[in-house]
Amino acid sequence: MEYSKLVAVTGLPGLYELLNSKTDGAIVRSLDDQTTKFVSSRVHNFSHLESIEVYTTGENVNLVEVFNAMTKAGGSLPDDKDGAAVKKYFEKTYPDMDFERVYASDMKKMVKWFAVLQKNEIEIKLSEVPEEEQEEAAPVVEEKPAEPAPAKKTRKKKAE
Repeated sequence: MEYSKLVAVTGLPGLYELLNSKTDGAIVRSLDDQTTKFVSSRVHNFSHLESIEVYTTGENVNLVEVFNAMTKAGGSLPDDKDGAAVKKYFEKTYPDMDFERVYASDMKKMVKWFAVLQKNEIEIKLSEVPEEEQEEAAPVVEEKPAEPAPAKKTRKKKAE
């Protein structure tokens, strides 16, 4: 399972693996109980974890950076129901977070998601195109436009 295929679905708890998308929704598998179901895009919104950013005192950072800081911090995670403990945890593990703009509910969600990712042994990294492939792209060579073929002369039939 890849980090790039994980989504959060509004109105549904936990994280989901995106299996297939359709015009009116998506088929997702829950990381908690491994159940597969169709989720309508008319009722729910999908957020790829890769696209989620967190407010900091400087520039916004991707959620991956916060998860990596949580991994480096080690130790046990705080109880996700205790807002004060969660805030203290993030003050230690990621002090650059803008605590005025990142709500306690968001921090609790990050702790829950991180626990789910650890439980499922998912490698937390962004999917990027390797630099080698970008450099190997063939340079664009401008070709001289082909000259238009001369118009064929047509003979007019004489009216008899």
